[in-house]
Amino acid sequence: MTFLILLAALIGLLYLGMPMFAALFLLPLSVLLWLEGGVPALGEMVIGKLDGYLLVAIPLFMLMAHIMVRGRVVDDLYNAAFALLRKVRGGVGIATVAACTIFAAISGSSVATALTIGKIAIPQMLKYGISRQGAFGVVAGGGTLGILIPPSAPMVLYAYVTETSVAALFLAGVVPGLMMAAMFAAYCFITEGKAVVPAEEPVPEAAHHALARAGWSLSLPVFVLGGIYMGVFTATEAAGTGTIYALVIAGLIYRTLTWRDVVQGVEEATRTSAMLLMIIAGAAIYGFMLTKLQVPQELTKLVADLGLGRTGFLVAMMVLLFVLGLVLESFSIILLTMPAILPLLGALDIDKVWYGILLTLSLEMALISPPVALNLVVIKAITGAPLSEVNRSIYPYMLMLAFGTALLIAFPEIALWLPRQAGYGS
Repeated sequence: MTFLILLAALIGLLYLGMPMFAALFLLPLSVLLWLEGGVPALGEMVIGKLDGYLLVAIPLFMLMAHIMVRGRVVDDLYNAAFALLRKVRGGVGIATVAACTIFAAISGSSVATALTIGKIAIPQMLKYGISRQGAFGVVAGGGTLGILIPPSAPMVLYAYVTETSVAALFLAGVVPGLMMAAMFAAYCFITEGKAVVPAEEPVPEAAHHALARAGWSLSLPVFVLGGIYMGVFTATEAAGTGTIYALVIAGLIYRTLTWRDVVQGVEEATRTSAMLLMIIAGAAIYGFMLTKLQVPQELTKLVADLGLGRTGFLVAMMVLLFVLGLVLESFSIILLTMPAILPLLGALDIDKVWYGILLTLSLEMALISPPVALNLVVIKAITGAPLSEVNRSIYPYMLMLAFGTALLIAFPEIALWLPRQAGYGS
């Protein structure tokens, strides 16, 4: 109950217009000053939390994605998928899912995936007969793959907070990500079967030519993730070398990247880093407050008293995370909930890697949940469609994500099999 009261107080401050980092400082400092009369070693606590080499990977992955987008290499990814799948039943929609899946392995961001692929794919889908709601839904749903298929910025933060292997989390996201992509593609196949490219229309580019052009951009996730899994470099080193590789692809091979694009990318990554570090600093004090108030122990006792068990606890947490996702962004949710929840994972014998993927799926659902969600706002901005129309398009994809979450709760091996094959975990 204490945890929910504190969470409600924090959300109340946010609704009053207070920035997240300020609310995270004000609430715990006020409580600690009231209860303890002060906060001992405040500076050491904050600096200790910010002094994490792994955190550098987040802005670098964002910069890598920005370079690939600005270099317009995404056009080739979509053209390759379109050339291969254009004649399949519902192929224009399936090509969009395929492009989202591949770009997710480059961007690590759901909003960036929806925005970038949506600009190219939505006009194409409407041209070839996919309904407006079908086109909006597949981009919004496909965009959620951005934080599930590695590399993923929220996964990096989760790994840092929970001291979990980034490589294990990245591997764990692969099979669930492909599973969700397959569900989305099957839905397009079933519901948008009439949307086919006319047989007499000339092929814009032969499939093998399109794949050849997209080869360099397809090699980026292989280079980054392959280097991590083979032990060539850490996640942070992978983000740095991946950024350099993206610069070579977009700047020297495609020759579509300007210095202005690079500067804008650095500015964007810097702003994101500053925001994230301030939130992490506030979250350090917030976590200290929860420990002082014995919130983890209270939650452990509550779960035991209610007799929830592992499955009941996971279902309850997925609902809570989904609700929080309606008002908070993913970084904040991870930093707010994990200090209280982490001890419970050990008590209930819940694998941290498994929980990390479940958390990511819940965040995905929140990204597309009406009335206002980031992916839906992006599609409204691209198309100019009323938000109410965009909202109606997303319900099938929310159900598919809920079904995927249920499958993952029932069968943990969907996420854990690949990491265990690679030697992570028991």
